[in-house]
Amino acid sequence: MIYNLDKINEMAEGDEDFVNSVISVFLEEVPQDLEDLEIALNQKNHEQAYQLAHKIKPNVDLLGMEQTRAAALEIETLGKQGADISAMEKLFQMLKKDIYQVVGELKNDFHL
Repeated sequence: MIYNLDKINEMAEGDEDFVNSVISVFLEEVPQDLEDLEIALNQKNHEQAYQLAHKIKPNVDLLGMEQTRAAALEIETLGKQGADISAMEKLFQMLKKDIYQVVGELKNDFHL
């Protein structure tokens, strides 16, 4: 398991509906943002890549995915700097792998 619910549970203060809501939003939004990020990278659109990585970052942070958050932050930074797309694409592959793994784990763990 590469995620943990410590931050969400702390915010939820025992409210299971809140936890389920956060998980549902993650499952709905982050895979789509990830697809959009891949398109932005394929189109060499630095600004769009920056914005999408910026949007993904707090979602993975909320699930305690530190390595994934670091990759999103690096993509965000490189996008803002207009850096070499190939560096961003390498980071994206790790980001994508981690997010899809967590999506599978969350669906299984929460029976969604």
